[in-house]
Amino acid sequence: MIHSFLMLGQSNMAGRGFLTDVPPIYNERIQMLRNGRWQMMTEPINYDRPVAGVSLVSSFADAWCAQFPEDEIGLIPCAEGGSTIDEWHPDGLLFRHAISQAKFAMENSELTGVLWHQGESDGMEGRSAGYYEKLAFILEAVRKELHAPFLPLIIGELPAFLGQTGFGAGCTEYQAVNQALQKYAFEKDNCYFVTAAELTANPDGIHIDALSQRRFGLRYFEAFLTKQHVLEPLKNEEEFLTQLTKRPYTQGENIYLASMNMALGKITYPEFEAKIGQLLQK
Repeated sequence: MIHSFLMLGQSNMAGRGFLTDVPPIYNERIQMLRNGRWQMMTEPINYDRPVAGVSLVSSFADAWCAQFPEDEIGLIPCAEGGSTIDEWHPDGLLFRHAISQAKFAMENSELTGVLWHQGESDGMEGRSAGYYEKLAFILEAVRKELHAPFLPLIIGELPAFLGQTGFGAGCTEYQAVNQALQKYAFEKDNCYFVTAAELTANPDGIHIDALSQRRFGLRYFEAFLTKQHVLEPLKNEEEFLTQLTKRPYTQGENIYLASMNMALGKITYPEFEAKIGQLLQK
């Protein structure tokens, strides 16, 4: 059985971390929903833009696999860069698309949680009013539409580097959005808040960088696993990430990587054949 998670929000959920800044994650027990079928995860998972990159959900899923070695996890990417809270209204396209994807995934997976990170667009000057009421309406509608009144919701804080430089300079009301996010998580059952403390930005000043996305994903998983808010950075986050990257690849993962390298022109077809022959002999 695949345990699936619905990804909702804007670009920091979709992921804009630079792919070359961190070791890649390949794990055949992490699936992503693409073109109506479960496929082995590769980054970017949430390909909402050509600039999509590392998302928090990759390390979330890798930590899941380390904790539950017999399980598979499925990721349902529905985040949309730049989207406002109003665009997630239940009457809108983003909400309806996400619900349809979740229902499709539920045909052969167990929907196990929702990962939410949104609010940068609503942290711009003059846009934060009414955020709490809108968030509550949307997330309650998610549970209702999916007939899952106790579905866990993991909500991430907006990072403190907002409101300073680059594209993030205009996010002067991000703290008001954070107050609404935290208030909702603290008041609702099966809803957990995750701190963005100490996370750092890409040079654009608005997107969480790749290493910080990896750390953020560990915190999301800790909140899900313990069913508690995560209000401080976890101990030894980077050390744990290093441990995850040291896991040897399985035969299936090595075959996948060889196939991808051949398709991308990184190795020739004869080199690919030789590599596959070596792997199948093991």
